[in-house]
Amino acid sequence: MSSPSATTIVAEYAKSGKSSCKKCSEKIDSKSLRLGLKSWDPRGYDTTKWHHFNCFFSLDSFPASSTETIEGFSELTGSDQDKLKQMVSEEDRLSTKREGDVAVELEKKDSKKPKTNEDEETKQEKNIATNEKIVAEYAKSGRSSCKKCSEKIESKSLRLGLSMWDPRGFENTKWYHLDCFFPVDVNLLSAELIDGFSELKNSDQENLKKLVAERDQSSNKEDKDAETELIGKDEKSGKTSDKLEEVIESKIDFSENDVKDNYKGATVHPKWKVFSTLIYLEREDGLKDSSKIAAFDFDGCLAKTSVQRVGASAWSLMYASIPKKLQSLYNDGFKLVIFTNEANIERWKNKRQVAVDSKIGRLDSFIKLVNVPIQVFIACGVSKGQEHDPFRKPKTGMWRIMEQQFNSGILIDMDQSFYVGDAAGRKDDHSDADKKFAEAIGLKFYLPEEYFDQ
Repeated sequence: MSSPSATTIVAEYAKSGKSSCKKCSEKIDSKSLRLGLKSWDPRGYDTTKWHHFNCFFSLDSFPASSTETIEGFSELTGSDQDKLKQMVSEEDRLSTKREGDVAVELEKKDSKKPKTNEDEETKQEKNIATNEKIVAEYAKSGRSSCKKCSEKIESKSLRLGLSMWDPRGFENTKWYHLDCFFPVDVNLLSAELIDGFSELKNSDQENLKKLVAERDQSSNKEDKDAETELIGKDEKSGKTSDKLEEVIESKIDFSENDVKDNYKGATVHPKWKVFSTLIYLEREDGLKDSSKIAAFDFDGCLAKTSVQRVGASAWSLMYASIPKKLQSLYNDGFKLVIFTNEANIERWKNKRQVAVDSKIGRLDSFIKLVNVPIQVFIACGVSKGQEHDPFRKPKTGMWRIMEQQFNSGILIDMDQSFYVGDAAGRKDDHSDADKKFAEAIGLKFYLPEEYFDQ
């Protein structure tokens, strides 16, 4: 068992092919040599983040100067022991060289440039070396807005920022409320590494430490639960683990810098955003993230629509019971989410704005009618064989980005969550995309008539 504060390097041969590398996200082959960072979880167990051999040595920080500190080293083959010794020795030399190179580079820049404010100079040098850093400070005024929730950050309240050095010659910082910052996908190993941490009040320092620890515990628990579930299902059937691995372990490379307010020139409505081939409504007033997800298709499930009709008003309720059902789910603590495909937005190049206004208009009108907040994801890409858009059902990209980026880091209870859709592969169905979507994720699946027409 690791000590509460220690991180141990572990070496072993992968027991199966189910683990994924935390650096490159690719699978680690069974029986191949893998290296892990093991740490003690306060809830009473060790958690290990596994890496490919080569990926491990490309990490920004490497906490070993000798193979004697690597757990499991003595159980490796002689050739792998020699390979590991060589890499550790080489990494130690490279680390020393990197530190020297950075120091020389900063010294050169210091000699060439006139001295400015010392604190500002230090900040710039850090950004040259690391590109991005996390900053903590008390807001100097009430003018800044949180990049997560868009609300104002009160003067003198603690705020966290992602700061990057802009090539034009200044630092660019995106500020967040304390609670809004931690769902953001950033590498944060320790609260003490946050720039400005030492200048905070003791109570705020302790709160930051706690939030960082909870974030890491949540991530570790998700990995542990996923691996346990996959092993269990694999032992029983030998069929479902590959599907679940794709859902649980695949990582959406999401960045706020890639979020736009238009889809290939077509402007989206207020509150709606665009990421890659996805249009989404992240946050409506009253929406609460939850471990319980009630998910629905839109066309043919919640709304009657037709491909021959265009416009925000060209729809009607599929079932009269829908408003009452959705309001009841919301009151029971479910988060309501719509996952819908709309390839016309991609196909209608000359009328793309019409397609966007029609789809979003219908969804806005539907949400207003049922009078309950709903999170919405629209997959705009098309199916192209092996290049099938990763967000288009039955691919699971819409679910995974909701789970990873837009649920405040809350683990989803798969036993209570479910999905309702009409495309189930029946004789008159246009496809089986909804049913396969639910199966790939591991959700209970209902037909609209089963769920609403009761």
